[in-house]
Formats: sequence, structure tokens, C-alpha cells
Amino acid sequence: MTQKIAVIGLGNIGQIVATNLVKGNRSVIIADRTLSKAQELAGKLGKLAKPSDIPSAIKEADIVVLSVWFSVIKEFLVQYAAELQGKIIIDPSNPIAPDGKGGFVKAIGEKESAGQILSSLLPKGARLAKALGTLGAATLASAAHQNPENVLFYATDDTSINAAIEELLHDSGFAPVRVGGLDQSIRIEVFGDLHEYGALGKTVTLSEAKEKVEAAIA
Repeated sequence: MTQKIAVIGLGNIGQIVATNLVKGNRSVIIADRTLSKAQELAGKLGKLAKPSDIPSAIKEADIVVLSVWFSVIKEFLVQYAAELQGKIIIDPSNPIAPDGKGGFVKAIGEKESAGQILSSLLPKGARLAKALGTLGAATLASAAHQNPENVLFYATDDTSINAAIEELLHDSGFAPVRVGGLDQSIRIEVFGDLHEYGALGKTVTLSEAKEKVEAAIA
């Protein structure tokens, strides 16, 4: 049975993730601190998008995409710890902050990753995957549902959720490629070697992605 997805937070990334899923004929629950924002987006996306308040969206969903800033996710995991128990949590965040010069800098240690930090804060029974954050918002929109498919990388420690994550990414219009456990999530965050705003610098197809992942392992 296809699992229910909730996208929490309807900024640029959240709206694009929800839109891509609907284009892939996948139903999605959408929620934001401002309910009217979810209702407005649902009106644009049609019957596959269901607006909701945040607690109800989490309760109904099997997979929760936390499309909010990294610092907010940490607070969110505490605030909704009871509701998130046993859920699959998707973290697309990138731990960055403005550098005051029009660019961005990493907001955590150079060798730290958002994925590993958040993994230590998970509610009971929750499972975390780092995904949907390897491309900037504009590319995430334009590169979806292409032929051949472009790749979205993901990382998770729990291989039992691989199928659910890969189905989500496929329905979003991308070919999924697992890079390993959350200790590899630094590679798919901003400035990492498999991020659009890192050494990769572009979208890649499945064959290109596998070469880059295997080359790094070798």
C-alpha cells in the first residue's frame, strides 16, 4: 500500500515538492503554520492535494517531509515529538546562513551534517532520511519529470525504508540514488560533492550519478 505523505512548510521547496508529487499523480497532505497558505496551494494543485493543520497532517501521514529551516526542524522534533513517533521523517534542509556578502556559509561545523545532528534528536520509533535537498528550488522544479530522469540522492541508516523513499522520489519525478547511511549525508548537503551547490554543480542522470558515487567509494 502506498504510504501517505505530508509536506510541512510551504516555502519555495515545500511548494515545489508538493507540486512535483501531484504531477506524478501522488496524493499529498500539505500543511503550514498559516492554514490559509495550505488551502490556497491546494486550490491550485487540485484534488490530489489536501490542506491541513500541522498536527492533523502529521497524524494522518506515514511520511513527513519537514520543508523548513534546519534550525526550525530541531525545534519541530521536540514540539511534535509525540505525533512523530513511528513516522518516516524526510529532511531536505541545508544548514546554511547568510554570509553578509550576498552568499551563504555553513551554519554548523565544517565536518558536521544536518542529517547526523537531527538523527540524534528523533522521537521514539521515528526513522530519518536525508532527501529532496540536493538541488536548489529552481532546479528542483525544472528538472522534475524529465526523460531521461534526473537524480535525487538520499541517505538513511534504516534500509527498511529505502523502498518508501525511492517511491516518493520517483513520484516526484526523479531517479533515486542512495549514497549510504546518514554518515554520508554531508555529501548531499550544500557544499557537498553530490550537491548542486557543491562539487557536482549540476543535475545528473542515473548513469552519471552511479559513476560519481562509486568513484568516491573507490
